Amino acid sequence: MNYRHLYHAGNFADVVKHATLARILVYLMKKPAAFRVIDTHAGIGLYDLSADEAERTGEWRDGIGRVLGEAPPAGVADLIAPYFATIAAVNPGPDLLAYPGSPEIAHRLTRPVDRLTLVEKHPHDFATLAALYASDRRVKTVELDGWLALGGFLPPKERRGLVLIDPAFEEPGEFDRLAAGLIAAHKRWPIGLYCAWYPLKNKAAVTAYSDRLAEAGIRNILEITFAVARPDASGPLGACGMTLINPPWTLADELRTLLPWLLDRMRRGPGAFWSVEQRVPE
Repeated sequence: MNYRHLYHAGNFADVVKHATLARILVYLMKKPAAFRVIDTHAGIGLYDLSADEAERTGEWRDGIGRVLGEAPPAGVADLIAPYFATIAAVNPGPDLLAYPGSPEIAHRLTRPVDRLTLVEKHPHDFATLAALYASDRRVKTVELDGWLALGGFLPPKERRGLVLIDPAFEEPGEFDRLAAGLIAAHKRWPIGLYCAWYPLKNKAAVTAYSDRLAEAGIRNILEITFAVARPDASGPLGACGMTLINPPWTLADELRTLLPWLLDRMRRGPGAFWSVEQRVPE
C-alpha cells in the first residue's frame, strides 16, 4: 500500500494517531524536566488540504472533517481539547484549510525546554520540513532513513521522551522492520516511551508482529486498534493499530473514553470497532 502523508493527511487514522499523541505530550509536560520527541517518519509537518494530493483522495473529509462537525460531550471535550487546539492554531479562520502533522502537533504541545528531532528521508519532503522549522532552535531536522534514527539517536540526552514511528508502509517487510526497530530501540533505551502506527489490512502480519514484540521480553505494551469499517486486505484502508511501549498510566482509560466518540463520528461501514488491550503487563 502507499501511505505517504501527503495523500492521507487528516484521515481517520491521523485523527486517532494525533489525538493519542496529544494526550501523551500533555502527560509528559506534567513533570518539569525536559523531554525529547523523536519522529522517525516526520513527513512535511503541515498539510494544505487544498493541495492536489489531499484533494485527490479527499480522505480528510471522512476523518477530521467529521470529527470537527459536532461538539464532543464534556468528558471527551477535555481530553481532545489539546489536539483540537493545534488544528485551530493552523486554521485562524472558520474554514478547515490546513492539517497539522505529528511534527506540528509536537511543536505546539511542547515547552521551550523540550526538544524535537524530526527525521524524513524523502528529499522534497525533508526540504519542506526543514524550512518550516528553520527558525526554531528547539527543533533538529535530519534527512535520513527513519529506521536508522532508532539506532543513531537513542538514548536522548534528556533521558525522557517519546519515539514516534509512523512508516509509510510502501514496501514489503515493513512489519519485520517495525518489530526489529522497536526491539533494538528498546534495548538501547528501555525506559523510553514508544508509539508505533501501522495499517491493519493483513491480520496474520499484525499478529506475527505483535507476538514477536511480546516474545522479545518487552514489558508494558499497550495495543490500540481502530476500524471505521471491517478490515479489508484488498480495499481502501479502513483499520489501523498502534503499539505503545511504556505508555502513560492514564492513557488506556483516556482512550477508552475518546475512541468510542471518535468511532461514532467516523464510522463508515459494518464491522467498525475499537479496542484498547494491555498486550503485555508492566
